[in-house]
Amino acid sequence: MAGQDLLHTQPRPMHWLATATAISAVVAAASFVQPPDATATTSHNATTGGRHPSAAPDPGKVTFPVDCGPNRLDVVKKASGDLDGDGTAETVAVVRCHTGAGSPPSGVYVLAQPSERRAAPRIVATLLAPAQQRSVQTLSVKDGAISAAVLGYSTRDVPRCCPDVRKSLKWQWKGGKFVQSELPAAVSTRRA
Repeated sequence: MAGQDLLHTQPRPMHWLATATAISAVVAAASFVQPPDATATTSHNATTGGRHPSAAPDPGKVTFPVDCGPNRLDVVKKASGDLDGDGTAETVAVVRCHTGAGSPPSGVYVLAQPSERRAAPRIVATLLAPAQQRSVQTLSVKDGAISAAVLGYSTRDVPRCCPDVRKSLKWQWKGGKFVQSELPAAVSTRRA
């Protein structure tokens, strides 16, 4: 009856389902990982009032208000352009804590060059804080507007590995502040 001793080693459909689910989760998580030096597309405002455009602020010289514990903070995307129409370039930086797997939440910050050239750039606006638990997939600056594709979660029950909501967000300088709008309506990425 040696064959009966090995019955527990026979794969069952539930084993295959569990294996397929685990592999899918790993593949999905890997698709969110991007190298820390990834950059986004940029467009420069053609009208600078006859002045030479200033150099865009370097996010590598900024201390961001993000606590990564023992991990380093990565600038994963950046885009520059004149966002407020003053003829100087600002930089939009997407940052997140470094990780070997998964996709930690992103922070999106607008940086401006201080009047003193030797001083470090300063953060002038927080568009998306890491506490909002969103991951930025794309970033661009065009005609003074900031656009980003952002992944998130519909409920707290959705596993943090698998965002199920995608939004296209836009920020534009109006009335002395950045105003956010959503383009188009949110689309669920979860499959039935």
